[in-house]
This record gives sequence, structure tokens and C-alpha cells, in this order.
Amino acid sequence: MSRGNGIKIFSGTAHPEFAERISKELNIPLSDIKRYRFSDGEIGISLNEPVRGADVFIIQPTCTPANENIIELLIMADAMKRASAHYVNAVIPYYGYARQDRKAKPREPITAKLIANLLTQGGIGRVITADMHTGQLQGFFDIPVDHLTGMKLLAGYFKELLSQELEDGQIVVVSPDTGGVTRARRFATLLNTDIAIVDKRRSYDVANVSEVIDIVGKIQGRIAILVDDMIDTAGTICHAADALKERGCVKIYACATHAVLSGPAIERINNSCIEKLICSDTIPITPEKKSDKILQLSIAPLFAEAIKRVHEEKSISNMFD
Repeated sequence: MSRGNGIKIFSGTAHPEFAERISKELNIPLSDIKRYRFSDGEIGISLNEPVRGADVFIIQPTCTPANENIIELLIMADAMKRASAHYVNAVIPYYGYARQDRKAKPREPITAKLIANLLTQGGIGRVITADMHTGQLQGFFDIPVDHLTGMKLLAGYFKELLSQELEDGQIVVVSPDTGGVTRARRFATLLNTDIAIVDKRRSYDVANVSEVIDIVGKIQGRIAILVDDMIDTAGTICHAADALKERGCVKIYACATHAVLSGPAIERINNSCIEKLICSDTIPITPEKKSDKILQLSIAPLFAEAIKRVHEEKSISNMFD
């Protein structure tokens, strides 16, 4: 059994290559949409084909420029609801504003909740995303959220690359902060190895600044794999790598689902002791951010399978059993 009168896939402008990959996986062509700008910069949308009764999926990560991409997503959703789509699903591989999920100090907004409200009020009936900054963000929504993970994809790469080292017990999975311990433990379970934790103190007066305090776990003489949900300015991951090197790790890799790579990230990664940074393609890496140290793996097949299951009203959780 499937929902609606067929399935239609639309791409926003944030990551059309990702939408194309999903389209090829599902063997469903991307639907036709026209975008235009008013003279003052406002975004205009026009659907070039009917969506009445259709199960519609809009593929649009809210990466940089985040505000622009969020507004475009909302406008697309509104156009589809007004054109009588049966169901509007937002496929948001990278969910922006997720780090603003609480009041870290007085008189601050909780922007992750605000964006969730905007998406819900904008006519979106379901969100499909991957590796939100914290899992409890799903509770910010009053609509279903299918929370996928890129951990199996990333772990599979290391199983192949470091198969012998894994057998010899040389690998340790490292969380770059205490907040990522659960993620690191799951990743370590996939590789059948143990974990270590970098204890850091973050400055809330200066964004993206942290200081390594100590490392918990056995790392001396081992190969470390740093695991995080995203790499933004790369300060946390590079500081953690330096600390691991100073304390006796022989080789250090890093991986994350989302390659945000803002500000000095590329320079930091290129100058770091990290051998390789493995990430997924939830966010496009522009030519100026390309690096020999960065490898992108495609998570599009996972999203394609999730879209198929949602449309056919089948279980998503079974994908990770």
C-alpha cells in the first residue's frame, strides 16, 4: 500500500546533485519547477507540473546560506499544499540551526524549535533527516521525523580500510567531547572496538572555541578514529587530534556525517595531524573547500530507501536492524 496518487520528487537549490543521486536510486525523474527572483531579491516559485493527490518529497538541506535555503523550502512547501498535494515531505539531509537547542545563557532564543515550528506551520507533514546534533530535537516537532544515521556508511569505510588493524585491536573510537559519547559508543559497536573520550571545556563567550582538558581511555600506541555529527570550523576535531597525538596515538582519522566546513576549517584540516576526514554528502563541498584530506561518501541511497519506505508506508527502523 502506498500514500497518495504516486510520488514526486522536487529539488531545492541547496544541493541539486544530492537530489539527482536520489532520483537515480529510485529511478524517478526530478519534477519540474521554476524559480525566479523579484527585483528586491524575494524568491518566487512556480510548479511546472501538477501535484494534486501526489506524495511529494522536497530535497533541501538547510546548509549555507541557511536562511535562504529555509525560506525556499517553506515557499516550495506552500506552493505544493496550495496545488493540492496529498502529502508534503521535507527531506532535509542536514538540519541547520540544530545547535541552538537550549538557552545556554539568559535571553537567548531556542532557534531549533523555532525552525521546527516554521516547517510544521508551513504545511510540511513529515521530515526526513540524518544525524541531528542531538536526538531529542525530534521532540521539537509536532509531525513525524524520520531520523536516519550515516554511522553505518562511515563505519563500513573503516572496516574495509583498517580491517587488519581492527582484528589486531589497534583501533580506538574517540568522541571529541562528552556530548558525543553515545554516538562514539554506537560507532565503536559497529567496529567492535572500545572508545575514548576527549574532555573539553567550551567558551560560551566566543563561538566555536574550546579547550582540551583530558582524555579518558587507552589510546597509547593505537590508531584513533574521531567521530562527530558535523565538522564546522574544525576547531574541536583538530584540537582533539592534536591532544591524541601528544598522548601517543600513532595515527588519527576523523569522520562526520555533515561537512559544514565553514571559516578556517579547510586550513585547519590541511595543517592538522588528521590522516583523512571521511564525511557524507548531505552538504555540497564547493571547489574552494576541496582537499586531498577530505573524502565524501554518498548517503543518497539511504535517503532513497527511506523515501521509498515512507511512500509505501513501511518501517524505517527496520533499515537499521
